[in-house]
Amino acid sequence: MIHQHDRIQTFENWVRNKFSIYNSLFLNLPAGKMRNVGILIPLLHEVSKQGLQDGLDPREILDAFYMNHAGIKTETDRIDFMFRVIQYVERQVVVFDSVEDAAFSELRRHSSDLSLQDFMNLLETTNSWESISEKLNTFSARIVFTAHPTQFYPPAVLDIISKLRTLISTNDVNNIDLTLQQLGMTSLLNAKKPTPLEEAHNIIYYLRNVYYDAIGDMYTGLKKNIQQREFSNANLIKLGFWPGGDRDGNPNVTCDTTIAVADELRMALMKCYYQDVKSLEGKLTFKVISEQVTRLRESIYPTLFDAEKLLTYEQLVEPLLEIQSLLINEHNSLYLDDLNRLIDKIDIFKTHFATLDIRQNHDIHEQTVTAILKQAGVISESLGELEPDDLTSILISKDLLLDVTQYADPLVKDTIKTISKIQYIQSRNGEEGCNRYIISNSEDVFSVLYVYALFRWCGCNTLPIDIIPLFESMTGMENSGKIMEALLSIPQYREHLKQREDKQTVMLGFSDGTKDGGYLKANWSIFKTKELITSVSDKFDIKIIFFDGRGGPPARGGGKTHRFYASQSEQIAKHEIQLTIQGQTITSRYGTREHFTHNAEQLLTAGLSNSIFEQDTTISASARELLETLGHLSHEKYEALKKHEMFLPYLENKSTLKYYSEANIGSRPARRGVSKQLDLKDLRAIPFVGSWSQMKQNVPGYFGIGTALKALVDDGRLEDLKTLFKEVPFFKALILNSMMSLFKCYFKLTKYITQDEEYRDFWNILHQEYKLAKKMTLAVSGYKTLMEEEPISRRSIRIRKRIVLPLLIIQQYALQKLEQGVEDKSSYEKIVRRSLYGNINASRNSA
Repeated sequence: MIHQHDRIQTFENWVRNKFSIYNSLFLNLPAGKMRNVGILIPLLHEVSKQGLQDGLDPREILDAFYMNHAGIKTETDRIDFMFRVIQYVERQVVVFDSVEDAAFSELRRHSSDLSLQDFMNLLETTNSWESISEKLNTFSARIVFTAHPTQFYPPAVLDIISKLRTLISTNDVNNIDLTLQQLGMTSLLNAKKPTPLEEAHNIIYYLRNVYYDAIGDMYTGLKKNIQQREFSNANLIKLGFWPGGDRDGNPNVTCDTTIAVADELRMALMKCYYQDVKSLEGKLTFKVISEQVTRLRESIYPTLFDAEKLLTYEQLVEPLLEIQSLLINEHNSLYLDDLNRLIDKIDIFKTHFATLDIRQNHDIHEQTVTAILKQAGVISESLGELEPDDLTSILISKDLLLDVTQYADPLVKDTIKTISKIQYIQSRNGEEGCNRYIISNSEDVFSVLYVYALFRWCGCNTLPIDIIPLFESMTGMENSGKIMEALLSIPQYREHLKQREDKQTVMLGFSDGTKDGGYLKANWSIFKTKELITSVSDKFDIKIIFFDGRGGPPARGGGKTHRFYASQSEQIAKHEIQLTIQGQTITSRYGTREHFTHNAEQLLTAGLSNSIFEQDTTISASARELLETLGHLSHEKYEALKKHEMFLPYLENKSTLKYYSEANIGSRPARRGVSKQLDLKDLRAIPFVGSWSQMKQNVPGYFGIGTALKALVDDGRLEDLKTLFKEVPFFKALILNSMMSLFKCYFKLTKYITQDEEYRDFWNILHQEYKLAKKMTLAVSGYKTLMEEEPISRRSIRIRKRIVLPLLIIQQYALQKLEQGVEDKSSYEKIVRRSLYGNINASRNSA
């Protein structure tokens, strides 16, 4: 409790109070011809809050505000005012982010989180080193940055944010004032939709400016801490990369894009190496050594800008090892630590920086295999002409040599081209440059066998590559055990796995799983799927590695990462931790060196401590029965919602869903396929979850939980549920994450929909389940308030909600006006699109 009190006090002093000061500076900046916009924003917040309390709708609130407080009479001036407010709010969010990030180190000092240093000290005091030494040398955490940006600022804005953090840390008020003025005049948005290559550049910014040094220093520091012990594991933290490699539903990603991104990754890394070698050159001024350093620097320089100039890992590291020997033997090891730090980085990043994953949908592979077998005369039209055993035999045994020019379909051609070019990428970036192929929508054994066959037919059957099924639908998860059993029973596939050290990676998709089955059912299904696949892999003596496709919010598998991994049962393999990080989660949890180090350490300590300190994560038969019942009941409720006749119309006509595809947020379309009619199956998880978040209803994060819990409470099982919460970390993690979704809801914002005869009943269904979920989660946890265990996060969310309320009122006002019918339709549509950004960024994990 002392820690908690200290953290709250630190938050008040370092975050709330500082933000109040710098926000007041910012709100006094002029905004074009309307010089009092900043001064009116706090008033607009109070009027909006009171108006919603009094049951007014956003249109009534804003129209009254224009007449009674702002004196804005013309439609043109009102539209201009709304745009100005949006611009201010967007920048208030940046200011708050900067203040909060600047306070991170202070807040961390009062945290009970286990750092890597704490963990190593604990090993020493408990004499546990022997039990962990082998795992420490083989364990790794792979952090994969995805191609789903939901919060990306242009590079100029990222630099301003970085500068603001530094200035706020030192309370440099004069320069903060200047930087706030600069922020006010700098555009926060992309002028057009980013290309996949531009998305890649956005994440490469973090690789160069944050992760390169952070990971290098973490590894070197760990080696120093345990120098008396045997330790060498440059794979302890690995980076993965999806922009330019993830083509699932994104026609803008082609084979040429993939090659270009691979080159950009390598060249960005060479720029990092160049700067480090240049720095060494100023220190290692000794005879012979200075010439060697200069030669190395000169050999790296051409690789910075010319994609055809290449250096191998050996060409980089061997000169440094020679220099290392000379330093030790002839120069008293002067600057040896600096040299070793660079050698460590080259051992970690080699020539790839991050592994570029390829991802494509199973349907595309089926389409490609169909085209190939038609061309080869094996089938006339469809794979359905073949018996499953005959198709399997063809895929694993029949030899074909493909000529890409024989195929007319662009997707088929690009699929063949991409697989054929992986070897080319490996020849330039090293094997780790591109050695993973992920199959979305895997629901049967052919999902993997199609890809296995395509690699064979493209002449890549001996290529070092991991073929990774992604189970993300309820059907895929239900079939996963049989799929893996069938796959591992095929001798040819087992031979392939021998080349991969008898390791098989399997990806689980939280986003589409939740969209498909609801929050509780999806998470429990994924948990059971992991246990089942672990059991199957143990039977075949295969080391299974789970790759978690997690988004930002709880509705997409987000929430507290350490809590999630600490809650995995003993029946789930824990050889590695692999997870996706995207959009807002990149900036909010991995956007600064301090954030990255802290969160990467949390991943490592979660993965390592589970096997050493033997936390009991066993789930008893009675607890499983409870979870099974809860999953079933919540799924029933969620399925009924999805089948409700107003479910899709409500999303289409009452939310911001259709505006996601029009916003310049990412290169990927908002839905798979080209059908104009909305189909939930084709709808991407980001716009689906994000649209509920924009309305402050967050349905995917809790819907069905209240009903499921109440059914058991009514059955006299409240005490059993309380025990489940206290004793089963997995269930507690689910409830706490759901509480976060509930805490971010604000149904008063859209209460005006109850006046709409067509949609009022549907809105009431959502609202009733929200109230029930809130009541039941509090009853089961014994808490008095939501997020009671996380007072800092609760305070942060509350401030963000306050900042963004004027923007939300404006968004709903614009939606109401569009529904009513306005002359200047395009301006109001633009207001809705513009309002998306500020709300997304304020939430930090909204999609």
